[in-house]
Amino acid sequence: MSRKKHPQAQQTAQAKPLLPDIHSPEDLKALSAEDIPALCREIRETLVHTVTNNGGHLASNLGVVELSVAMHRVFDCPKDHFIFDVGHQSYVHKLLTGRYEQFHTLRQGGGLSGFTKRSESVYDCFGAGHSSTSLSAALGFAQGDSLSGSDAYTLAVVGDGAFTGGMIHEALNNVSRHLRLIIIINENEMSISKNVGRFAKHMAKMRRHESYFKAKKTTARIIYHIPLVGNGIMRGLIKLKKSFKNAMYGSNYFEDMGLYYLGPADGNDYAAVERLLIEAKNQPESCVVHIKTRKGCGYDPAEKDPGFYHGMAPGGAPPKENFSLHLGQILTELGQKDEKICAITASMSEGTGLEAFHSACPKQFFDVGIAEEHALTFAAGLAADGFKPVTAIYSSFMQRAYDQIIHDIALQELPVLMCIDRAGLNAADGPTHHGMFDVAFLSQIPNVSLYTPVTFEGLSLSVKDALHKGRPAAIRYANGGENPQIIQAFYANGQPQDIGVRASYTSSDPLDGVIITHGRITAEALKATELAAEEGLRLGVLLCEYIKPYDRLASEVLPLLPDENIPILFAEEEIRAGGFGMMLSDSLTKISDFRTRPYGILAVDNSFVLQTKAEPIFKTAGVDAEAMLDRIKRMRS
Repeated sequence: MSRKKHPQAQQTAQAKPLLPDIHSPEDLKALSAEDIPALCREIRETLVHTVTNNGGHLASNLGVVELSVAMHRVFDCPKDHFIFDVGHQSYVHKLLTGRYEQFHTLRQGGGLSGFTKRSESVYDCFGAGHSSTSLSAALGFAQGDSLSGSDAYTLAVVGDGAFTGGMIHEALNNVSRHLRLIIIINENEMSISKNVGRFAKHMAKMRRHESYFKAKKTTARIIYHIPLVGNGIMRGLIKLKKSFKNAMYGSNYFEDMGLYYLGPADGNDYAAVERLLIEAKNQPESCVVHIKTRKGCGYDPAEKDPGFYHGMAPGGAPPKENFSLHLGQILTELGQKDEKICAITASMSEGTGLEAFHSACPKQFFDVGIAEEHALTFAAGLAADGFKPVTAIYSSFMQRAYDQIIHDIALQELPVLMCIDRAGLNAADGPTHHGMFDVAFLSQIPNVSLYTPVTFEGLSLSVKDALHKGRPAAIRYANGGENPQIIQAFYANGQPQDIGVRASYTSSDPLDGVIITHGRITAEALKATELAAEEGLRLGVLLCEYIKPYDRLASEVLPLLPDENIPILFAEEEIRAGGFGMMLSDSLTKISDFRTRPYGILAVDNSFVLQTKAEPIFKTAGVDAEAMLDRIKRMRS
């Protein structure tokens, strides 16, 4: 892969760029304090150039430039452990740890991951593609270091959004004061602390200065050394100070839990951040460092619209017509007519297309934060109370709520509709975001129907059918929109007004094989028919617009199958074990002699699908058109 030159990496008449010469944190520490502002500007230029081209998370990374630089100058990574929550705010960390030369490959096949990744660098101690996991992992490192006698520090950089996830609070409940653990709260959207009036702001500013910390230590040392009464006086002063602070700031959640608290500080003021980190490092106990950063800091468009620049498409393209937006439109139309319909998101209203519903039906819309488990049980409660809840959650996030789907929804047969966004393989975000497990885990759960539309009209029919039946159901669809090739092959005469099985052939067509599939990968199956035709073979494709209940699907598929000697291939972009191919072939066997005919299953086989080359994701996973044709040819031989 050819290396793209960063514009900021070129020699200028004003000064030699700093970032290209930073190959490790040691190079960063060798810089003078006067170099830091220029370095931060270079980092921001690199972020803007790369992310606007490759796509990814820009606003949050622009906000943590000073923090990331300060962390690497004050601490000793990789001996000290840095854990980012979520890992998509680690781009600056990557630039400072020997990955500048590869940074142009960010989120590309065979390139750098958009998240922290243990196999990518020794500086990435823990992979984090989903939110609210950092503190639990950090506790594991800190406790492990304590048990082994290591003097290493563990730093968890926690975005304030992560605090809407329950795992953070579970981990906070388990923090021991004796650990060398530093929890950095990066507040950039919602306020955690309560600051009221000029005096409170002055106090916060004063608490950031080095003189404050020195005076505090000196005072404590003097009082503790007063014979007989020193300890008692100090306890009384601490109690008085806390009461005074609570009156000015409001009760501090972290100090109430017994954690030493530093801040808040301006997270984009390098000197202030460095002072707080040095003070945290000098503490003999676990502590919290609270900073406030500006999303998009230093890049005017991102500061004005941090939402748009949070997760960008390659080239900075605006959102296109897609299944997510159409879901929002469908639910808006239905919700305005039926006040029982409610929409629930786990902090992803824009990503799942629910902003339209939010605007049109605000009382029927609920954003529960990064709490998928809560979202599903909350939906179950609404359903039990006579409402019609619809949850819209990414496939890889839905995994977190597996227990809730079983116990709270399916077991009680409550009519919750789960819309599973980003289903299937997702190349840019990589293995943490591949939506390839939902078919298998939903296939194992009784009472849950599963729809797989490939058109916007099919999505509408699926939503209406599921709501009408009033039973647990899920609808899965990929990121993106309709595929013209699929529409031409199966819907040239218009979309049927029911959900079923569509064939690309007629009963009189002579066939050399049939591919049975569902969802986006149908386009690869159609491509396989074209490749086969070049070799004189004729293949047909069966498209399933729903896949569960499997017994009903099998009864629809069986009459469409050709002569029993013709090979049948089940093709899917999901995990093989317990998935579509295994379940449907088993259901066909129950109602026919299907086992006697040649058939095979092409799916992701016991792999997380790591893209190590610059190639299409279906090829990497071994489920592309060429693989389909090859498998059928082998079955024929």
